Amino acid sequence: MPLETPARLVSELASRGYNAEREAVTLLADASDPDVALDRALETIPDDTLVLSADHVRTALESEHDDDGGRSGNETRPTDETNPPDTDPSVSTGTDPTSSTDSGGSTPVETEGSSTVRSSDPDQRSIEVHNDMTGQSTGTGEYSDFVSVFRDRYEKLSKQLRGRVNHRPTNALERMSGGEEAAIVGMVSDIRSTASGHWLIELEDTNGTFPCLVMKDRAIADLVQELLYDEVIAVDGTLADDGGILFVDSLHFPDIPRTHDPSTADRPVQAALISDVHVGSQEFMADAWHRFADWLHTEEAAKVEYLLLAGDMVEGVGVYPDQDEELDVVDIYEQYERFSEYLKEIPGDIEIRMIPGNHDAVRLAEPQPAFDEELRDIMTAHDAQVHSNPSLVTVEGVTVLMYHGVSLDEVIAELPDEKASYDEPHKAMYQLLKKRHVAPQYGGHTRLAPEDRDYLVMEEVPDVFHTGHVHKLGWGKYHNVLAINSGCWQAQTDFQKSVNIDPDAGFAPILNLDTLDMTVRKFV
Repeated sequence: MPLETPARLVSELASRGYNAEREAVTLLADASDPDVALDRALETIPDDTLVLSADHVRTALESEHDDDGGRSGNETRPTDETNPPDTDPSVSTGTDPTSSTDSGGSTPVETEGSSTVRSSDPDQRSIEVHNDMTGQSTGTGEYSDFVSVFRDRYEKLSKQLRGRVNHRPTNALERMSGGEEAAIVGMVSDIRSTASGHWLIELEDTNGTFPCLVMKDRAIADLVQELLYDEVIAVDGTLADDGGILFVDSLHFPDIPRTHDPSTADRPVQAALISDVHVGSQEFMADAWHRFADWLHTEEAAKVEYLLLAGDMVEGVGVYPDQDEELDVVDIYEQYERFSEYLKEIPGDIEIRMIPGNHDAVRLAEPQPAFDEELRDIMTAHDAQVHSNPSLVTVEGVTVLMYHGVSLDEVIAELPDEKASYDEPHKAMYQLLKKRHVAPQYGGHTRLAPEDRDYLVMEEVPDVFHTGHVHKLGWGKYHNVLAINSGCWQAQTDFQKSVNIDPDAGFAPILNLDTLDMTVRKFV
């Protein structure tokens, strides 16, 4: 059976105004001519029926078999009955998620069908995607390309700061007299402490650099600990008597306005936000995924119409030392084929949007484009759409900034624990929101691909900021922006043990798009 057949049948049913039980789709797909079988089933379905059942498909196919003198050629897939696995209560509600069947093999079994009907009017749904650089890459890696991308970063972020200070370029400051008040918007090129314990910050603009001194006894001295190289800030203060240095009185980040008023959907509708599935790993939690997919088929999940996946669909190959010893599937293309099979367990009427991560088969340097045609052809289930990392996805008016989150490692490593930690990943996300850039520091863990512009700048304030990568669950609000790191679907690997990472696995944050309230369901 071609991989695209079930997804195409679900799409065709939806276009005709029907939903279907999963087993019904399987029976149709296994027919000798799925299109004829579908037409036959719909011709005989009662007028008031909205959900095509497996029993009705069987009856229709048996009738066709009788009419053709036993030449229909349809064979149904056997269904194994097993005891449901133990379930854990929902984090948010205390209710048990629907149980699922363990495949026990390399290919997940089909989940039970559902009579859940989500949107009676598909036209109510709307998704717009911005900042997707897939197919737009122009960088060649030349020095001039890096100059261009950093210049673009400076120009975009300096516009957000110039309204707060009376900015003067560095060459103008050099001509000013000592003792005058002055301000500068610049990119952090150096941070160091003096012999007396004060902080000397070198700021760079398009004209040159200028030294700025933050005295250790000033209240703003704590803010220096939040600075990363290459981010854009503004400072104002007073020039020294010789005019060669600026004594800083205040420091400003581009930041999210405190007055930000997030948008919401016009109807009660939900989105599931997940990341880091890691199919192909020996530690991929198939049982938890089955429970999640089964729950999506229940009435309790009827309002979940969107699934947003923030990267690392598969485990990848050669991502970290000795990874091959922890792989269940060693071929990268087979990993994506397996992932596509798991994706088929998701109800066909859920809209799926995904971005790549550092384990996926795309370039490591950010921004990361979406998959090439070969991988897209493998992942045809539900016509799932893949966009670049990062991307700005507006779902029924709610703007979700999707970013996989590699730079969170750098933020957590560089900043004090109270500002950023793995145990509270959302606080590290607050820092990126404050800096209005998803990966400000260049030259460390986060690789940068020079493009004609900086796709990593947060030009538009998102309503929701969704990341993954660190395999930890955390969420909170920063200036009315909901920051969510959605955990993972992979148990602790030996490599994670070696670096002391204890993952939060098998969780699915469920976001109410009409209120931006969130609950978290647990499937382990």
